[in-house]
Formats: sequence, C-alpha cells, structure tokens
Amino acid sequence: MKALRAIQSLEFSSIFGGNFSIARSRATFPQKLFFCRAKFAESGVDGSFSLRVVSPTSLAAEKEEAKAVLTLFMKKQGLSKAVAARTINKSDLFIDHLVSRLHLVHKSRYLAGREFATLEIRDALIPYLETLHEEHGNILVELVENFPNAPVKERPAAQVSPSHPTVDSKRLKAVSRVSEAGPKGDLRPQVLYLIELGMDLERIKLITRRFTAFSYYSLEGKIKPFVEFLLDLGVAKSDIPVILTKSPKLCGLSLSENLIPTMIFLEDLGVDKKQWAKIIRRCPTVLSCSKQKIKSTVDFLYEMGILAESIGKILTRCPNIISYSVEDKLRPTAEYFRSLGVDVSVLLQRSPQSVGLSMEANLKPVTEFFIERGFRMEEIGIMISRYTSLYIFSLKENLIPKWEFFLTMDYDKSELVKFPTYFGYSLEERIKPRYARVKECGVTVCLKQVLSLSSCDFDKTLNKKMKKIAFRRGFN
Repeated sequence: MKALRAIQSLEFSSIFGGNFSIARSRATFPQKLFFCRAKFAESGVDGSFSLRVVSPTSLAAEKEEAKAVLTLFMKKQGLSKAVAARTINKSDLFIDHLVSRLHLVHKSRYLAGREFATLEIRDALIPYLETLHEEHGNILVELVENFPNAPVKERPAAQVSPSHPTVDSKRLKAVSRVSEAGPKGDLRPQVLYLIELGMDLERIKLITRRFTAFSYYSLEGKIKPFVEFLLDLGVAKSDIPVILTKSPKLCGLSLSENLIPTMIFLEDLGVDKKQWAKIIRRCPTVLSCSKQKIKSTVDFLYEMGILAESIGKILTRCPNIISYSVEDKLRPTAEYFRSLGVDVSVLLQRSPQSVGLSMEANLKPVTEFFIERGFRMEEIGIMISRYTSLYIFSLKENLIPKWEFFLTMDYDKSELVKFPTYFGYSLEERIKPRYARVKECGVTVCLKQVLSLSSCDFDKTLNKKMKKIAFRRGFN
C-alpha cells in the first residue's frame, strides 16, 4: 500500500463537467437544438402533466430546489455569486423546464403521490445540466436566461472549425459504438458483459449519452476490474448497474492510484471498512473525491465540535456529506440549525443527513409548518434537539397527516414538544392502533408511553390503569 502514489486531485467540481467559461460569444443553434438533445427526445413527452398532479406547495418547493441545484452547478463551473444570482433571476422559464423534466423522469412516483428528497432531485437534475454544458459550453448562461428562445447568432458559422467534431457527433458515435453489432452479429464484449450484470442496452446508451468516454472503456482494462473491485468489497451484483449509472466515470479511475488510496485515506479517518458496500451504494462518487475535498469536510466537522473518534462514524453513515460544499451548503445549514437553538455537533452525530437538506425546499417549510401551528421557535429547537431526524420527513407524506390525526387525540401540543419522536412512528401501523386501544380501555396514557413501549409493556400499562380505575370506582 505504501507504494501507491498519492491521490490525484479530483475536486468535486469535476463531477459537474469541468471549467465553465462565461465568455459572451454566441453561436448558431437551430431552434430544436435549444430544447436540448439531452432532453425528452427519448420519451416524446413534454412533462407538462406533472403540473396537474403536484400540489402547489410541493411544486414551489421543487422550483426552489431546482434553483439551488442550478446555482450550485453554475458556481462549480466558475461563475461568481453575482453572475449566478443574476442568471437565476432571469431563469423562471428554465426552472419550470427543469421541474417538468424531474416530473417526466419520475412520472410513476409523482402519480403515486410521493415526494422526492433533496438528494434525489439533485441526482435527477445534475446529470442533465452536465449534458447541457457539454452540448452548449460557454453559452449555457444565455441558454438559461433566454429559454425557450435560442441565442442570437453573432459569430459566422465559418468560425466554427469543421476539423473539430461537435459534442453531438461524439455522442452519436459513442452511442453507435455500444449499439452496433460485430461481423458475427454480436454486441461488443464490454456491452455483453454489462448486460449480463443486469443492465439493458437502453441504460447503457443512456450512460453513454451522458458520458461518452464510457463507450471506449475496455472490458479487461477498465470495466471488469472495477466491477470485480466492487464485488470484492461486498457490493451486491444487483447494485452494480445502479452504481455505474450514477457514476460511470469511476470506471475510468485507476484502482491503485485513485480508488484504493481514497479508501485508505477514509479508513484512516475512521470509516468502517466493513461498510464499504453500503457506503458505495449510497454515494458512489465518494470514491472520486480528492483528498483536499475530504479534508475540507473533516475540518468543518472538527470546527462544529465533532471529536476525532466520531468523524469516521459520520462519514460512514452519511458519505454524501463529503460531496457538499462547505461554504455553500454545510456552513449555512449549520448556522440555520444554530439559529433554532440546536446543538449542531449533536445533530451531526445523530442525524448527519440533516445537513444535506435544502434550505428553501426542506428546512424553512418545516419550520414555517410548526410556527403556523402555534409552536414557538424555542419549542421547535427543543423538538429538533430531542429528535434530530425531525426535519428529514416529508411535509406531505409524514408531518401533515400525523399532525391532522394528532388534532383528534386528547393531547395538548406540548406533548409533541416533550415527545417529537411521535412523527417517527407509522401512522397506520402504530399510532392509530395504539391510540384506539387507549380509547377503548377508557384510560389516560401519556403520548410517549402510548408509542414507545413494547407491546407487552403497553398491555401491562393499560391493565394497570384499568385496575386502578376499577378500584377507585369500587371504593367510591
């Protein structure tokens, strides 16, 4: 292991497609190109259906999250905060376009009434933005600001050198490589190997459109060693297609120079080496993070009061935290929780995924939800401190229905301040059946006992209280 070379610098910005020039030069683009070959070409659906099935509250939250994703993406390409902010202010139609794309990609989930977490929204939109950047390069800002109108032509077409193939032609060539059959009618060996792993040809083509280099990776030199590397770590074969879809670039990294040194560095920080399968399944891009990026996250954790022995536990439970920008994401989120009176070090140790939530789409709406229902800021801070996972739950699927049922229960809302873990129990399988038993027995039991006791202890508590009531009645 000592012979391994130092980890190459693979900053988080590389995930977003490299440097971003903000030169204001303009090129000729047919109108249909501006609607993006990366778009809905495969489906033929415009995504407008989603606006009819998503509630106004959810839609507003998704727009705010789309703005946050676009802002982060532009900053990672080198734009200043001022330029990014100005672009966002002019991007209403493009934001609607991103939300429609999100609804199209996950149509079945939205029709089922389910909401998406912040990370899932990012996973859906960032690859799309990467593809747009590859297609349009230094006029992406104009594309965003002028959507759906194409940028105005200023530069003569002759200035575009015909000796350099366009990104689109590269993409078509790459897709052709994974689609074409050989002289014997067989697909390329690497494609057949991926199909044996459980990937269908359409998924392979989708990966190739997003990351053209994937089509040129050899079976023996790149793909197979990486897959065997994952299998040796205990990753299930069924999870490998998902990992390759999320992070096809990992196949191109050297095991000895990149992946293994990164793992060793993280293990030295305390990451549980027995949990690599789960870690990679949750966040495969963690293997492509540079040592500098990891150190910046660790320094932030130290700054928040996390002890060295807890660092590895946090990174093991929530590897995504490494991918977040310290200044743009982690620090603002930590300050927000502090403003509510929450001990951030405790929050990070108990529920590190909370710092990955969107300020506009998750944190502020949940705070407003409780304020609108009469809770004071101090009480909200107490609730978070007592149940650090509180803000992770969906408003629509969790907090609202459970609050509405709570209003039918014979408890004051102060019970929720004492026992906010109420929101962590299943409404149908735990809360309703347990409370029905309490009402049936005609007794009074505090909310914490109703939900937290085991079935045996719960029954004992009910019987004990019923005997007391019977004794008092007999005595009277």
